[in-house]
Amino acid sequence: MTIQVNLDVMLAKRKMKLTELSEEVGVTMANLSVLKTGKAKAIRFSTLDEICRVLECQPADILEYVSEEE
Repeated sequence: MTIQVNLDVMLAKRKMKLTELSEEVGVTMANLSVLKTGKAKAIRFSTLDEICRVLECQPADILEYVSEEE
């Protein structure tokens, strides 16, 4: 099981920089960077809620399940 993070795609669609999202959401650049690169182990629902509110999107626009076919 792999969860792919498409935060960079949504940022590009909204023409927003990570620094701007960081300020609007109230999450550090470092934490958003970890999420954006797919290295995060977890995300709080409250953080996901704020990201979706700011980017005007759904959680599925940011997080995607990708099956690892063997």
